[in-house]
Amino acid sequence: MSLGFSHCGLAPAEEVDEAYMHHYEQWLSEGRQAEMHYMENHLALRRDPRLLLPGARTIVSLTMSYNPGEKPTQPAIAWYAQGRDYHDVIRQRLQILLQVLGVEGRICVDTAPVMEKYWAWRCGLGWIGRHTQLVVPREGSALFLAELLLTQEADRYDTPMYSRPYHEGCGHCRRCIEACPTSALSDEGIDARRCLSYLTIEHRGPLPNESYRHLSECFYGCDRCLRACPHLSHEATPVADFIPSDELLAMSPGDWLQLSPVQYQSLFRGSAVKRAKYEGLMRNIQANNLVHKSLHESDN
Repeated sequence: MSLGFSHCGLAPAEEVDEAYMHHYEQWLSEGRQAEMHYMENHLALRRDPRLLLPGARTIVSLTMSYNPGEKPTQPAIAWYAQGRDYHDVIRQRLQILLQVLGVEGRICVDTAPVMEKYWAWRCGLGWIGRHTQLVVPREGSALFLAELLLTQEADRYDTPMYSRPYHEGCGHCRRCIEACPTSALSDEGIDARRCLSYLTIEHRGPLPNESYRHLSECFYGCDRCLRACPHLSHEATPVADFIPSDELLAMSPGDWLQLSPVQYQSLFRGSAVKRAKYEGLMRNIQANNLVHKSLHESDN
């Protein structure tokens, strides 16, 4: 907690549950990963994390909040990308944690082929909600996930809250599905081909016409399903690195339209937003502007 992590659990390193892997592979076979072909790679490693670290005996799953709480945010950008790139922030802190514990292991922060949400469930941190994100009771899903693969055996391991990873903690709640403006969510999971987060961050090339009218709220990512979850906390992250800068907060719709490559580099140095690249961000900004112009004209 002193390093900014909010939850931590341990599980023995072993193969991922067969039913979970089947569900994942079925999702891939249906093409619902869209152009994120890297998700198809290294299935053997995803199935068995011990292949990532020979001799691994323990998996530690951790969460770190990026919830802004009541603090001001830049409305055009998803919460997770308001501050510094989480890959760098979390990796640095996990290196410190390994040193303090005096143990050997591998750090994984969203780049290694690890089934992160599965291991968070397996370590007893929460469950995978209908919006396909980890849900932690009374905190929600505004959380980054990270793992440590350790060669040491733990004296005690945690147990999952529910017998299955999916939905059990959601009950009959469908708020996230109902909040999705493009119907990317269903009881079967997410279809990235419709998801605004995928389309505004990962997708290259022109945006599909049907997605334009839903960009009025945000042009980098989308938090609507996350914000709809009744478990979402109002408590702000203690990690100052995830708080937006005054420069970012000051950006207006007009400023975004005039964003130059030099400003882009300055504004998003060390930020996850750079994943979309300047050209991709400007594509989204211009589409967002078209939506606002259309809404203004219809009001008149």
